[in-house]
Order: sequence, then structure tokens, then C-alpha cells
Amino acid sequence: MRFMILVKASADSEAGIMPSEELITAMGNFNEELVKAGILIDGNGLHPSSKGVRVHFSGAQRSVIDGPFIETKELVAGYWIWEVKSKEEAIEWVKRCPNPMPGDSDIEIRQIFSAEDFGAEFTPEARAQEERVREQAKKNL
Repeated sequence: MRFMILVKASADSEAGIMPSEELITAMGNFNEELVKAGILIDGNGLHPSSKGVRVHFSGAQRSVIDGPFIETKELVAGYWIWEVKSKEEAIEWVKRCPNPMPGDSDIEIRQIFSAEDFGAEFTPEARAQEERVREQAKKNL
């Protein structure tokens, strides 16, 4: 099972305050543990929302909204993608994570859809297309 682990933003991360050397070291050690356990697929920190944009969709219309965005609790400051056996295993790993922020913080765990989740609507043609896209995307790394 694949999960996206979302590190929620804080006032500090949105202000662009970089982590301390101690936190960088602790997170580096945690990431090494994830790699040794064979579960880390990807992960990165994100710049504050002031450097980002949102694209709003309304029918065929698109509009671009520049950051920063107000609701810090709704923003993401970083992520991992893990391959684990269960949500419970993901929870146990998150509990071992260093606190990613100087103060209180939250990490959200969300399962990533697999082909089986879509049922019959995910036709053999759509599955073949999905496989082609994934293979091409791997070449972009």
C-alpha cells in the first residue's frame, strides 16, 4: 500500500524560516531509517505558499491566484511517499518522526489510490495507458 505523508505547514514554515541544523540532521537520520526499511519512495520540503499559486477551475475557465494563502492549517510544507503494508505501519513510522516544526505540528497520512480501487471503470485500455505513463515518468527522474 502506498501512502502520502503530508507535513502540514506552520506559521514558521510559511514565513520561510528554515529548519535548524539539529532538525535537518534528525530528519536526515529519519529518512535514512526509511530507506533502510525499504519504504521511502520520495519526499521533499516545499517552499512557502507565498512562492506558489493556485489554479481555480470553473467549467472551462481557469484563473490563477497568487500566494500566500491564508489558512496555514490547510497548507502542506513537505511530503513523503511510502510503500508500507498498512495504514497502521505508516502511523507507527510517523510516530517515530522528529517533530518537523519548532512548535506544535501535524502530519497527515493519506492512502494513494491503486488500480483496484477504481473497479470496472478502470478499463484495460486505461490500465495500459496508466502503465505507459508511469514508465515514461520514471525516465524523467
